[in-house]
Amino acid sequence: MLSQSRNPSSSDQRASDSSENDGIADEKRRALTATWISHSGARKGRRDGVVALDPIDRASLSNRFKTFRTSFKYLLDLTPKQVDDFMASYVIYNLDWADEDQMITELGPNYREKVGECLKAYYGVLNHLCALGDVEKMYIPPYMDKRATVLENQLLYERAIAQAVGLKPGMRALDLGCGRGRVAAHMATLSGAHVQGINIDPNQVAQAREFTTERGLQNEFVVHDFNSLPLPLEDASFDAFYQIQALSLCKDLPGLFRELFRVLRPGAKLSLLDWVSLPAYDPTNTEHVELMRRVKPLIGAVGTPTPHLLEQALEDAGFVVLRSENASLDGLQAPLIERADGYFRALRQIVLGLVKLRCLPPHFKTLINRLCLDGDAFIKMDKMRLASTSYWIVAEKPGQEQGPDPKELESSS
Repeated sequence: MLSQSRNPSSSDQRASDSSENDGIADEKRRALTATWISHSGARKGRRDGVVALDPIDRASLSNRFKTFRTSFKYLLDLTPKQVDDFMASYVIYNLDWADEDQMITELGPNYREKVGECLKAYYGVLNHLCALGDVEKMYIPPYMDKRATVLENQLLYERAIAQAVGLKPGMRALDLGCGRGRVAAHMATLSGAHVQGINIDPNQVAQAREFTTERGLQNEFVVHDFNSLPLPLEDASFDAFYQIQALSLCKDLPGLFRELFRVLRPGAKLSLLDWVSLPAYDPTNTEHVELMRRVKPLIGAVGTPTPHLLEQALEDAGFVVLRSENASLDGLQAPLIERADGYFRALRQIVLGLVKLRCLPPHFKTLINRLCLDGDAFIKMDKMRLASTSYWIVAEKPGQEQGPDPKELESSS
């Protein structure tokens, strides 16, 4: 049970505020959604993250207004328990897989299961909070083009993934930590590949399946905790693998990479984009440690691997590392972090004002304050080159490259 003790009167107030007459509530939702969308458009001007994209990229995008409205309604209707569980879930980001004793002290001997419960509570709400802005896919991408928005840089990086792992029509690709299935949709529309996604959160998997059906794609999604090994996948059943900023949630990286080696076909390539501490980070430096303490909850990181640790675990599993580098221009994500942080801080002011006017239930204040906490620390840590969420590794499983199964090609045509 993730719920923390709470003041009954405040919980009752939250519940009563979110259970108004349906007609009045619907009218509020429409008005507030229009206000926030209008504010977002005014901030971005004519360059709204879609203008510069080609038809293939456009085909993978969600309807911005519909996504905002759906997530806003979901957040509006959260129960007091969901809010409390979300806030309580942050306890895991003050811990680290490397310190098992602390894990046991804080969460008990079954800490792995407790982490899984926290992740469901966390992402079940966070995915909707992120969908109110340009980080619907829940990641700050590598800074690849100075002229591009956060969304456009996401799409540029996703194109780079498809090229790096050689996605082609009929191939089967595995997406670990697939979120709402938006990246998988882009991969499928770009390449004609078939993507199977894995995620611990049933809420996100349900959204991924719905989005895939709407787009007429054949991608599949399953609910599974990748800390529960072995993976429920057959040997040599995938032609490629990618993941985006999910590995800090993995307790056993060597074990997971051995599993990936098992399920990938010979010659298959994998792409990892993740959170790492960099050589400049000094665990004896109090400023560095304090920044790390503030940033981990913001980005949702339990572990903090280094590039060397990731490379070594891949090589020990049998992979050959082909590329290992920071994918951002000059190794800095800060310009994109600042853009996303600026948007959500502006949104926060609107939310706080509407809560004060009783147009929104009080739990919106709790959620937006938590979401906007410590963005400055993330920016500072990136500029000091202490850590990054844009470290990119591409590796290959040795052996003769195999194309897609002819039967799969027939079924996909």
